This record gives sequence, C-alpha cells and structure tokens, in this order.
Amino acid sequence: MQVIGIDPGVAITGYGVVEEYSGDYKYIASGCIRTDKDLAPALRLVEIYEKVVELISLYNPTALAIEKIFFSKNVRTAFQVGEARGVIILAAARCSLELHEYTPLQVKQAVAGYGNAEKVQVQKMVQMLLKLPQQPAVDDEADAMAVALCHLQNRRFQEAVKGGRS
Repeated sequence: MQVIGIDPGVAITGYGVVEEYSGDYKYIASGCIRTDKDLAPALRLVEIYEKVVELISLYNPTALAIEKIFFSKNVRTAFQVGEARGVIILAAARCSLELHEYTPLQVKQAVAGYGNAEKVQVQKMVQMLLKLPQQPAVDDEADAMAVALCHLQNRRFQEAVKGGRS
C-alpha cells in the first residue's frame, strides 16, 4: 500500500509518499509545496490544490493521510491552515482517494511511541523507520512522512483487530 501524507499549511505544505510492503516501509518521495506570500490567498489555495492533484496523479497512492488542526493560540493561522486542509481534502475527493485524518497526538504516538514526543524525536523515528541517510531538513516534510507512517501503522492495527475477531 502506498500513502501520501500531508502536513497542511498555506506558506508550506509538506508531503511524503511512503509505501508498505510485507511489513517494511519504503520511502518513495517527499518535499514541500511553497506558495508565494505576495499571491492573493485564493491563488495560494489554487496552487496547493493543483500541486496535490499533480502529486496524486504522479504517485497514484491508495490513500491520503492528513494532519488535523490543533491550535490553541493563533486563530488566524488556524483558519488559514483550515483553508489549506479544505483544498487538500477536495483534491483527495476529486481524485477518488481514501482520506484519513490524524491528530498530532496520534501521529506522535504511532511513530515515536509517545504522544508528547518532541519534534526531534519524531524526525529521528521517521529517519529510522524509512532508513533515510539523514533527518528531513524541513519540519513540514518530516511531519508529512510521519502522518503517512501513522496511517500505515493504524491500518496494520485495524487489520490485526479484524483478523482476531471470530
């Protein structure tokens, strides 16, 4: 199964494409979608939408996993991230892709084994699980790969639970 993980944002949207085969994880691709701050907000969202559709078309993943918003202070940023999430969710729906959403706590727990793990711990686990030569340079990219890994872990768990039922 191949999954594209997304860490949504207006200025920077991280993505990571990860595959699971026979219980092993394989890094396929990752990067960031960056939008120009001088563009009108609507045009930035169009750019995010189009690039996500392009990534889906290029890698043909089975599912898209996206991080849920969790903000406690900056309402303006939360709204902007929500708008980016909206166009990403629309892209998944328009491409008939399964959509799965995870909280930062779920992602940290799945990848690092601890819901309050620091960013550096999550990045180190992403590096280890995907056998990367170095940690991802950009937080958004690492977070996106972590979301993809979270979905693959969660899917494996759900299948194990279903298989254990009589």
